[in-house]
Amino acid sequence: MKLILASSSPRRKILLQRLDYPFEIIPSEIEESTLSTNIEPEIYCTKLAKLKANHISNNYPNALVIGADTIVVIKNQILNKPNNSKEAEYMLSMLSNNTHQVYTGICLKWMANNITHSFAEITHVTFHPLEQQDISYYIGNYHPYDKAGAYGIQDRSSIFVKEITGCYDNVVGFPISRIHLELKKLGINLLDTIS
Repeated sequence: MKLILASSSPRRKILLQRLDYPFEIIPSEIEESTLSTNIEPEIYCTKLAKLKANHISNNYPNALVIGADTIVVIKNQILNKPNNSKEAEYMLSMLSNNTHQVYTGICLKWMANNITHSFAEITHVTFHPLEQQDISYYIGNYHPYDKAGAYGIQDRSSIFVKEITGCYDNVVGFPISRIHLELKKLGINLLDTIS
């Protein structure tokens, strides 16, 4: 069975490697800004994940394709990736001393076997109060423009975190434990296919 990750995220690559199954990376070219953020966060991220998976599946119908999209949500406002330092500063200031949610939408698509299965994992993250110096240093040195909510929990921004409720890997951008469980629900056991 051919497995494809429809994402160029180095963090998702590292997490998917935990399943000990060979996979190929073919990033989807879906433009995320085409989808309105004025919908429910869970619907938004699963729709994007499905668009990404469909985009790759059309060219690889015999492969199992995994599409993913991660967003940060605070007070029902979706925070995608910041476009510049001003947006990043605004996002981190919003997250300071507050609890937000990290949603990752996943779509498992295998056209040849008529499988399209989507779900979202949600993790609650609480930040300490952030000082302006910490925010400025983080943005200047870590350039979080490829990260939803302007932070990556696996780097220096881990010091911002007071509490996590839920899956840590989901905050990184790929809830690998849930993905494994959902694959098994679909009758796909990767260990069975490893020779």
